[in-house]
Amino acid sequence: MQRIETSIPGVFELRPVIHRDARGFFIETYHQAKFADLGITDTFLQDNHSRSVKDTLRGLHYQLHQPQAKLCRVVEGEALDVAVDIRLGSPHFGKWTSVILSSEQQNQIYVPIGFAHGFLALSEKVQFLYKCSDYYNPGDEHGIAWNDPDLDIRWGVAEPIITTRDAQYPVLAQVPRKFLPEYRAK
Repeated sequence: MQRIETSIPGVFELRPVIHRDARGFFIETYHQAKFADLGITDTFLQDNHSRSVKDTLRGLHYQLHQPQAKLCRVVEGEALDVAVDIRLGSPHFGKWTSVILSSEQQNQIYVPIGFAHGFLALSEKVQFLYKCSDYYNPGDEHGIAWNDPDLDIRWGVAEPIITTRDAQYPVLAQVPRKFLPEYRAK
């Protein structure tokens, strides 16, 4: 597994060794000890799987009191995965980074606690899997507007398919500070 740094420290892409032959392929998608060597020491408690049609945008979501680190990958299609640093006091507060995840590359993105997360389905169908370091709590769900002009995320689609809930999230500047995580330098 190869670790590729992104523009924000702590968020990185992982590229596996893919063993291909006439039968198909084999990859190791998670190995706790090897991932710890790469800097991922979270204990993952929950796996999620979504299926989306092209131009579906899910996010930007985060949990505050039960924050979740995420390890994301695509098993069908291609998606633009985005992480936004929303940690108060972070030198990268309000900055975002992205990775294109694809079933062909079998790459992953690690998103640590303190980031809002979302993705856009780029292909006709996308199956998106992600591990979470804490359990989902619907009462602790928060979000940032996907089209926040200050963030200026280059999604590449003007009118994505989104939920009513996601359409109603505020821009980052309007989120009360008590609803944002604190930055803790390591």
